[in-house]
Amino acid sequence: MLAAQVGNLIPLQRREVKYLSEEQVNRLTEAFQRYFDESPPGYRRIRGRSWVIYLLLRFTGARLSEVLSLSIEDIDWRNAEVKLPTLKQKKPSFRVVPVPQLLVAEMGRFLAEFPDMREELFKITTRAFRYVFRDRCKEAGLPQELSHPHVLRHTRAIELLRAGVPVSVVQQLLGHAYLSTTAVYLRFSGTEIKTILRDRGLL
Repeated sequence: MLAAQVGNLIPLQRREVKYLSEEQVNRLTEAFQRYFDESPPGYRRIRGRSWVIYLLLRFTGARLSEVLSLSIEDIDWRNAEVKLPTLKQKKPSFRVVPVPQLLVAEMGRFLAEFPDMREELFKITTRAFRYVFRDRCKEAGLPQELSHPHVLRHTRAIELLRAGVPVSVVQQLLGHAYLSTTAVYLRFSGTEIKTILRDRGLL
């Protein structure tokens, strides 16, 4: 199925895509949750903001700059969707990305605890969040080359494609202008190819 999706694409870019394994992303999520849950007195509201931003990055595959440009009105609580600006396009545009209901519930709990954060939820600098992200990656035992927020975008793309989501849908969710950009994530290592073929009963 994946081969059929990319049959007519521009040749893939020759660059390595860095992403987190399932185990690594689970460890990172646990590190962020501990960071929030074990907040010292007076720090919970600030750490909670980073926790929410992490969850949005994790489950939307958005760029950090896109998430930090959100407002609370961009969250569709009933339908569990986020309206994201697509920043790297010639004309201003938006895309609607479905997210797990648990993410929306976690955001709701946080804002119920700190209602004054409704207008401040996304008001953190990219530099400040990157510091928080780097420290959580260190706690999770991740290598330095994976310790930047953009790795979550790569991770989500590969996760979606390997779950069988059509590449054109992934393109729309990520806000890629060209299908060939999304197709970079369809490259597999030799070991992964053998595993896929074994799982399909083809070896």
